[in-house]
Amino acid sequence: MASSSSSSVHGYEIPWVEKFRPTKVADIVGNEDAVSRLQVIARDGNMPNLILAGPPGTGKTTSILALAHELLGPNYKEAVLELNASDDRGIDVVRNKIKMFAQKKVTLPPGRHKIIILDEADSMTSGAQQALRRTMEIYSNSTRFALACNTSSKIIEPIQSRCALVRFTRLSDQEILGRLMVVLEAEKPVSALHFYGNRSQAGVALSFLKLNTTCALQLHHFNSLVTCQIVPYVPEGLEAIIFTADGDMRQALNNLQATYSGFRFVNQENVFKVCDQPHPLHVKNMVRNVLEGKFDDACAGLKQLYDLGYSPTDIITTLFRIIKNYDMAEYLKLEFMKETGFAHMRICDGVGSYLQLCGLLAKLAVVRETAKAA
Repeated sequence: MASSSSSSVHGYEIPWVEKFRPTKVADIVGNEDAVSRLQVIARDGNMPNLILAGPPGTGKTTSILALAHELLGPNYKEAVLELNASDDRGIDVVRNKIKMFAQKKVTLPPGRHKIIILDEADSMTSGAQQALRRTMEIYSNSTRFALACNTSSKIIEPIQSRCALVRFTRLSDQEILGRLMVVLEAEKPVSALHFYGNRSQAGVALSFLKLNTTCALQLHHFNSLVTCQIVPYVPEGLEAIIFTADGDMRQALNNLQATYSGFRFVNQENVFKVCDQPHPLHVKNMVRNVLEGKFDDACAGLKQLYDLGYSPTDIITTLFRIIKNYDMAEYLKLEFMKETGFAHMRICDGVGSYLQLCGLLAKLAVVRETAKAA
């Protein structure tokens, strides 16, 4: 991993997502079951047609690129065709680009095949998918297909039946933190304990996101190891990045780099300026006011967030995550999550008004009063 010290501050800088993209299947973070299946394929050399399904930023594209590199080695450039199906998704692409590549003669070691990678394949039109099905059959002896998508149900059944399905899930906080540590170490970071000089000024208390003890200890242990002075940060800055990423490694690395590039210091305030999401502490105060019977204060906090331009979806998504981690009675938490889910459904149906959010707070207050009376 190259250090950023070699590049000018004002010059071109490679996005960290690309700079630190794993090149081997074994180096991919998280989704151990999926990675182990791909490692078996890399070891045996006989790759089937694949569908890699899961949320964005969980390693689907990286996994198939790493697998292709391991299988084909120096023949990668001439034996791999990469297409983003969200751009090239019409039937003409299947009839022209994909078919021409499948017909191309490439000398490969025994047991190896050309690989066609279709990213965001769930955005392909139905006609293109039907044409692709026939192409997969005709050239099955020389070409393998790898389709990455967010939702496998949007891939037609005939293609699904011809592929092995590998599912990816969102990464855990610990997995994202571990990768952020690797990136920070490679970029020669400095912790805020060195930047500020003492622990109280650095403010290392984990506040709004309940990382588990192991994760917190890893963060502080790494904090004590850092000595070089390039990327200053405080633990809450990394905590905020993990919170905003929500299991998306790509989002985490982009937010980390954007915060450093914009402010030269990674802390909570700067991270939320870059990400432009409702601050979890403000949302947490709303929940606390509801639980304490201060409904007017809760509505005032909501109005403040709404006036800042955050959409109802932004607010309610953060609210749900705060409720899920909030320390409250189990019955209250279940009822709060149920009411929040119903409100989210109405907002997704297009009724995304300030009135819906106020109505949600009112229902949460009623739930709290009912539980108190019982």
